[in-house]
Amino acid sequence: MAEALLRGGGAFGVGGRRLKGGKELTPEEKNAALRQLPAVDEVLRFPEVRGLLAVYPRGVVVEAVRGVLGGLRAALLRGESVDLRPEAVAAGVAQAVLPKLRRVVNATGVVLHTNLGRAVLCERALQAIAAAGGGYTNLEFDLNRGKRGERYALVEEILCRLTGAEAALVVNNNAAAVLLALSTLAAGREVIVSRGQLVEIGGSFRIPDVMRQSGAILVEVGTTNKTHLSDYRNAITERTALLLHVHMSNYRIVGFTREVSPAELSGLGREHGLPVMSDLGSGTLLDLRRFGLPYEPTVQEIVGAGVDVVTFSGDKLLGGPQAGIIVGRREYIARMKRNPLTRAVRIDKLTLAALEATLREYLDPQEALTTIPTLRLLTRPLEELKALAGRLAGELAAALGPEVAVWVEEGCSEVGGGALPTALPRTACVCLSFPELEAGEAARRLLRAEPPVVTRVERDALVLDLRTIDPAEFPLLTGACRTLLRGGTQ
Repeated sequence: MAEALLRGGGAFGVGGRRLKGGKELTPEEKNAALRQLPAVDEVLRFPEVRGLLAVYPRGVVVEAVRGVLGGLRAALLRGESVDLRPEAVAAGVAQAVLPKLRRVVNATGVVLHTNLGRAVLCERALQAIAAAGGGYTNLEFDLNRGKRGERYALVEEILCRLTGAEAALVVNNNAAAVLLALSTLAAGREVIVSRGQLVEIGGSFRIPDVMRQSGAILVEVGTTNKTHLSDYRNAITERTALLLHVHMSNYRIVGFTREVSPAELSGLGREHGLPVMSDLGSGTLLDLRRFGLPYEPTVQEIVGAGVDVVTFSGDKLLGGPQAGIIVGRREYIARMKRNPLTRAVRIDKLTLAALEATLREYLDPQEALTTIPTLRLLTRPLEELKALAGRLAGELAAALGPEVAVWVEEGCSEVGGGALPTALPRTACVCLSFPELEAGEAARRLLRAEPPVVTRVERDALVLDLRTIDPAEFPLLTGACRTLLRGGTQ
């Protein structure tokens, strides 16, 4: 049968075996190989696996053990090499038992990394989630009247205070906010929008598709690079229900261009008795130009320009949980609240708790710059990042030894999340070059660390961007890099 290599001699539970294959096994050889597999109960008695039982439900650990043994069994039947040492099997179980949604270390420098969950929540938001999830809440109960209440009222007052709007409504994401607004205000009628604003908002979801789903009829005006107020005016008919402005939050057109401002569009809407809506995409409540970031219209500006309905995200520049926020005129918000679709896209109690806590931080804008992680990361000074990079480089060099090249370089980060697309904030990076190990393979090995580390690869070097790395994560990074040199996982 497949060659059996004994480690330390003795039975499987004592010394362990590594079975090697590579050729087609006869039925007798397969049976002999399969007999080397431990039973589920035997694996559950391994010290490392017993430790997992203290952390995870027994059913989860048992299922993980069965999955690992099933994989080993299949590999043996294929004639492949397998490692049956107790520590190897236990390591496989430890990986299999981990939850699917896990914390990762973001070393990419992309602050609002969509694939990594976008905004990191502030400390008070995390506390609010724990409080709301750990007991009953007044989600839809008015404590003043002792009667049924409205969940949207929990954040409506503070949103109105922060934005200057008359009313507010929150749903589960900004695409839902746009869909709800269009469905309420323009189903079966025409919506006029500039051709240059027919954006794709991620995941192949496009404004024309959302509009079609809402029941509204799209009327394009202007050209890709130039749209004039007269283009909107000439397209207005008795079938027109809404004038739509879509902020190009995830791209820019430069050069020979012309775009109608929200204020101009609002004036045209008042002239013809039509509501005007602006989808900001990534809405911000603070002007970040003083930190070297490009201009981005604030929600307050758009509301102040006379726009009737404004939609934006909660988990982008706002720095909160995923949510679609709608602010604007009371009559239009009231109509949306009565739309049956509102229930299908409503926000849950944990998101509401996190959103309220995040919004409360903005009552002191200066403090919000430090307490909200998204704002803090975007505005970190280059000198601070350089100092942190030097410190991390020193720790990595000491941990990895002289055979690994470690150096610091300046570079560029990204905002991410379809926000501030032209912004490339200067940053400091720690770069590593490993002997006899390509940077791409090093990056792949770090994804198998615990927690996984997501990095960049540039010019054949592994790059760790300090903009999105917390100093508290330095030990995790050094441990993960030390482990990758051994070719294994932590």
